Amino acid sequence: MSYSTLLGLGVSSAFAVALPLLYTYTSSTLQTQLPTLRNKRICLLIAHPDDEAMFFAPTMLALTRPDSGNHVKILCLSTGNADGLGETRRRELVKSGLMLGLRHEDDVFVLDSPDFPDSMTTTWDAGRISSLLCSAFTPPPSARQNAADEPPTAAIDVLITFDAGGVSSHPNHISLYHGARRFITALTRGRASRASPVDLYTLTSVGVGRKYIGFLDVFFTVGNLLLAGPPAQKKSDKGNPGVLVNLNPLIGTGPGGRGCYGTARMAMTHAHKSQMVWFRWGWITMSRYMYINDLQLEKVK
Repeated sequence: MSYSTLLGLGVSSAFAVALPLLYTYTSSTLQTQLPTLRNKRICLLIAHPDDEAMFFAPTMLALTRPDSGNHVKILCLSTGNADGLGETRRRELVKSGLMLGLRHEDDVFVLDSPDFPDSMTTTWDAGRISSLLCSAFTPPPSARQNAADEPPTAAIDVLITFDAGGVSSHPNHISLYHGARRFITALTRGRASRASPVDLYTLTSVGVGRKYIGFLDVFFTVGNLLLAGPPAQKKSDKGNPGVLVNLNPLIGTGPGGRGCYGTARMAMTHAHKSQMVWFRWGWITMSRYMYINDLQLEKVK
């Protein structure tokens, strides 16, 4: 074996060791310094069972930490019954949610409605999504004459869902974005006080080049964060940060090693067994969404 070959192998080995260590240091350092949500009632709005693990696992693990004081729930608008596995996938979602830190299985709500079919070609109606969210999280209108002068209220403080790109351009994911924005608008319609009681955060979609580089995307994520300025300076009317960045460490430090990439991986491999076809293995290994989530506060008027 030539010297140049040996040198190349040595450099490759050094990078193979150094990059995970660098990510581990970066994630552990940043996660304690970046702004987060505390003592909030949070709903994660998803379209299909397994969205919470494939796309939002870093967010789930960060916001369900016991010291955060948050109460996180999942609202899933379909059973994912395209292949006739709806009931199986419903049970898998509950198991995954508990693995990702939910307090109780009752914190998972799964709808089975013809209004929201699991389909790669169907766009769900934003108005129906908004109406559903209003009925689930807002009290009935007051009958008093001065109801318009009362500030709007809701049973949650924060709603989290996909952005306009839906991460994978799935029409069901994109529909949630539009329905969620319409819900936020509906909360303040006709009110003298225009401040929404609910802050909406959406998961940032990235291009293919970044989507499949795993934890290495941390360098792009942090770079974009630095260019945008301190996220703590951009707050909502309720004082919540304008950007949330959640990083999954490669190795867990909590009880039982919880709260790391391994936990997110197990939420797919152990909970969502019906979905573990061959290409899922590529996703859970290579997708940056298994390691990194950055969410943007939506400005809705």
